[in-house]
Amino acid sequence: MSTAIMSKRKPDEPGLISRVLFYLLLGFGAVLSVFPFYWMFVVASNDKTAAFQIPPLLIPGTEFFNNFSRVLERTDFFKALINSLIVSTTVTLSVVFLCTLAGYAFAKFEFPLKKTLFVFVIGTMLVPAQLGVLPLYVIMAKLQWIDSYKALIVPGMVNAFGIFWMRQYISSAVHSELIEAGRMDGGGHFRIFWNIAIPVVTPAMATLGIINFMNVWNDFFWPLVVLKNRENYTIQIALQQLFTNKDGLDYGMIMSATFAATLPLLIVFLLFSRWVISGLTSGAVKS
Repeated sequence: MSTAIMSKRKPDEPGLISRVLFYLLLGFGAVLSVFPFYWMFVVASNDKTAAFQIPPLLIPGTEFFNNFSRVLERTDFFKALINSLIVSTTVTLSVVFLCTLAGYAFAKFEFPLKKTLFVFVIGTMLVPAQLGVLPLYVIMAKLQWIDSYKALIVPGMVNAFGIFWMRQYISSAVHSELIEAGRMDGGGHFRIFWNIAIPVVTPAMATLGIINFMNVWNDFFWPLVVLKNRENYTIQIALQQLFTNKDGLDYGMIMSATFAATLPLLIVFLLFSRWVISGLTSGAVKS
């Protein structure tokens, strides 16, 4: 009898209320995060006066394709999109591989001046990027790489943050026992790195890839310095052309182009988000 009464006991109401409030807070945060992107689409799908209406419009219109057609008249949008995709993908693949390789060396190998070199790498993060523009431009000019993909790709093929990020992750995730076991099985350095370290640090590589892809995709300053020909413009330079309008700013046109230029970033995040989440939660549950 007592067992039946206990089985019908109500659930813990304070715990249930706290969970409901928690999920409501998460939902509210998600709405706040998505709203700017949604409002950008609302403005992009209405005429150019929609951005100034009070109260602001919250319902999409039917002018998106008309606004975007004016974008295609003023810029070579899809060519710029392909240029950015080529540069961002190439730089990201290079950064992920080379920074993982360098981070693995700093984390698992002993060599002369190891700590000094790592401090030097970290120290480069303290130098503002603008201070290196002039010498870097001179180097690109000497190599005759101005107004080419090489001027955008080669300087960004490896970076200090990526080396630091991968070194810290590899130090804690790749155990020395695994490396020793690989050596006992006759594996060389690169084979151990490829077959043992890479599968373990895939979440960190995916996170680094997303961060780097976004940074390269959104970069405006360096492409503006080295690119001269309109055919080589990246998407950020192409978007800047939309702001030079004698008749005033057409925010419907600008927002339609910005919305289309943001979609590749969302696609990349959705493709790699599960690896990022698995990396964030890998230490949450222990067997």
